[in-house]
Amino acid sequence: MLNMKYYSLNEINSWERFYRANFINSLSGFKPVSLISTLHKSGLPNLAVFSNIVHLGADPALIGFINRPRQAAPHTITNIENSGVYTINHVHPSFVAKAHQTSAKYAEGVSEFEEVGLTPEYNDGIEVPFVLESSVKYALSLSEIIPLKENGTFLVIGKLTHAYVLPSIVEQDGFIDLSKAESMVSLGIDGYTTTGSISRFDYAKP
Repeated sequence: MLNMKYYSLNEINSWERFYRANFINSLSGFKPVSLISTLHKSGLPNLAVFSNIVHLGADPALIGFINRPRQAAPHTITNIENSGVYTINHVHPSFVAKAHQTSAKYAEGVSEFEEVGLTPEYNDGIEVPFVLESSVKYALSLSEIIPLKENGTFLVIGKLTHAYVLPSIVEQDGFIDLSKAESMVSLGIDGYTTTGSISRFDYAKP
């Protein structure tokens, strides 16, 4: 048996705030990390890094993410409510430091694209830009926003409307090999890493 250490909830709750946050944020494992691009009412693009994006269904294609409480992170969710459109862009090692910098609390109306040095890219008449440097990106229209009473966060659900992916990483059966794109994942609050492909398995049956 592994020599494990038991951590009670009482012990966890007694820890210093940032130590506790690092521990709990790491406990759930690696998470996909992406940049969500939105449009401020002034027309200026907003950009923020998120590591809690989740696939919710393929037909219709629904993708969700968790937005923190409004007082902590109001810009992205407010912009989505106003325009109903946003883009999600994978993060790669070539610009991960710039992506992380978007987590800084810039003032409303300030473009993180300009502040961190990333390039807005406008495609197919979509009013909200993509991140030019990203090789896997997609646009969504707002479906619904579900408030989570327990901690004041919001589940934001979007319907896929457009997708842009390097053809070289899409396999014959539609599988996107994100390890070839070096799409990154995050661990905890500020850890970033790339992934490696181990294997794919046949459809499991009893």
